[in-house]
Amino acid sequence: MRDTDQQTPKDKGQRTTGNGQKITALAGGVGAAKFLLGLTRVMPPENLTIIANTGDDVEHFGLRISPDIDTVTYTLAGVINEATGWGLADDSFECLQWLARYDEATWFNLGDKDFATHIYRTNALKQGKTLSDVTRHISASLGVRSTILPMSDAYTPTRVQTDEGELHFQEYFVRRRCEPQVLEIRFDNIATAKPAHGVLAAIGDADAVVICPSNPFISISPILAVPGIRKALQQTAAQVIAITPIIAGQALKGPAADMLRDLGHEVSARGVAAMYQDFVNLFVLDEADAALQSSIAAFGMQVAVMNTLMKTLADKEQLARRVLALMA
Repeated sequence: MRDTDQQTPKDKGQRTTGNGQKITALAGGVGAAKFLLGLTRVMPPENLTIIANTGDDVEHFGLRISPDIDTVTYTLAGVINEATGWGLADDSFECLQWLARYDEATWFNLGDKDFATHIYRTNALKQGKTLSDVTRHISASLGVRSTILPMSDAYTPTRVQTDEGELHFQEYFVRRRCEPQVLEIRFDNIATAKPAHGVLAAIGDADAVVICPSNPFISISPILAVPGIRKALQQTAAQVIAITPIIAGQALKGPAADMLRDLGHEVSARGVAAMYQDFVNLFVLDEADAALQSSIAAFGMQVAVMNTLMKTLADKEQLARRVLALMA
């Protein structure tokens, strides 16, 4: 990695970019997958490396499940269930229904085809392969042309301390539907985790790094908590761009706004920008929040204002094109 210890976010973005630019994205969840789909449709997908959150990984029915990796992979492969934003299109749930007959908890929805992914992953991990190996094989098998890397090969599940006690993130998110008040978030084993092979190089060698419009607490913070990753973002010569996951004080999907409130942050795009100010040098703000532009700029960031809503494929492509234009 290049020696950039004296660099601040304002010093970034001096590289010449173009059609061959290398982009690295930090991603987790449905919002990220939507943006990445648009990105791969307006640039060579092979030039994109995705560092995926694995903090929401869970062991369920004896299987290792990586929801964010799978959502990104299925989306880029064109096999996602578009109605839900997760799982596989045209899936059935016979296996889950039979598990219910045996009094197994079925709050975590897994389709029959989706089960095959988790069975393969679990078996490969038991045979000594890394999560990186497994992710590479699954994405290649599904025809994904971009590189998808887990943030770490270590198992670092997110734990949410709530007013009902501590819950695995999936229990909080799926079983309890984000109803408990969040008091604290922590990541098991994170202090000893290492970035997966290729992660630091992808950040250091990129022409631009994009923080996708993902929940900053449970999608991006687990990645940043892996030792070495936040420092790599601070030191990279690449321009680092963050896209807001909050519009007009609301999250389009998920508990990001509630978490900002519960954990003592400003419930706004500015609240998110404040969390990233030590490594982001350009923040993409939605048009609905244009009035926040000057206050976010006070963090030392450039600010770009545009429509960030992604309701259609055309919206995803337009946002991707406009973000790419910021890298020129």
